[in-house]
Amino acid sequence: MSRSRVLITGGGGQLASDLALLYGARSEVQAPSRSELDITDVAAVSTWFDQFRPDLVINCAAFHNVDICEREPAQSFNVNVTAVKQLAELCAQGIAKFVHLSTNYVFDGRSEEAYDEDACPAPEGIYAISKLAGEYAALTYAPGALVARTGGLYGLHGSQSKGGNFVTRMLARARQQGSLKMVADQRLSPTFTAHLAEGLVEAIEHDVAGVVHLTCSGECSWYEFTEAIMDIAGIEVPIEPVSTSVPPGGARRPLNGVLTRRRTDACGLTPLPHWRDSLSQYMTRINENANRQLAGYGS
Repeated sequence: MSRSRVLITGGGGQLASDLALLYGARSEVQAPSRSELDITDVAAVSTWFDQFRPDLVINCAAFHNVDICEREPAQSFNVNVTAVKQLAELCAQGIAKFVHLSTNYVFDGRSEEAYDEDACPAPEGIYAISKLAGEYAALTYAPGALVARTGGLYGLHGSQSKGGNFVTRMLARARQQGSLKMVADQRLSPTFTAHLAEGLVEAIEHDVAGVVHLTCSGECSWYEFTEAIMDIAGIEVPIEPVSTSVPPGGARRPLNGVLTRRRTDACGLTPLPHWRDSLSQYMTRINENANRQLAGYGS
């Protein structure tokens, strides 16, 4: 029996790397980086589909620096909407399952309650608007598509566009600066991409379609998350809680970015671990990787 073929866009990123590892043992996987496959290149994407003929396509590629999106709306929509439409159409033509990653930013964050899958989106800013439009493109042009909203991601492979993930950036700043400031009025559910990848694979194996919410359990502020990072790392550093401010020309962040998974649970999917448990597991793994590198065995 031939192995299934899985195409993961945005290769080398946090989630894409974890998904490639999970599928690598069971499927033929291609996870091209942006330099290898720019999803806005119509001809290149078509050629990739023609040659690889994927059974499953997971779109982890996105234009997601929210402040740059405000300055470059055309590129934001090109990556987050137009390219998604093409991927969805090609999946429909080739009878491939299409999975698209979205964000808690599709909500304005003004609600006191967490947002479930049926909550009415109210995006604010180019990034949020383009990601919501990308959801509609995926669901409209690829029958049976799965859209997974998530947020607050960090993973073993970092985030190149942001100079590493949030955890590693905070650890570096704490050591370099000796003190930190962090917003205390934005709430979310920080999510380890290794656990997100496991949840996403389970949803795909259950052939779930439509919109689901996939984040780690529990919620906290970025300030509380930073406190937990320092506590687990054993670093004593003063952290000043501050309020969110939007610089001129910048993008607004939702104050409430917490997602609840009413529909996801109804599909029988396993809840992801609590965010603090996930954080502990992540930090154990990065320490193990660092120790292996020091011992000369590589990562």
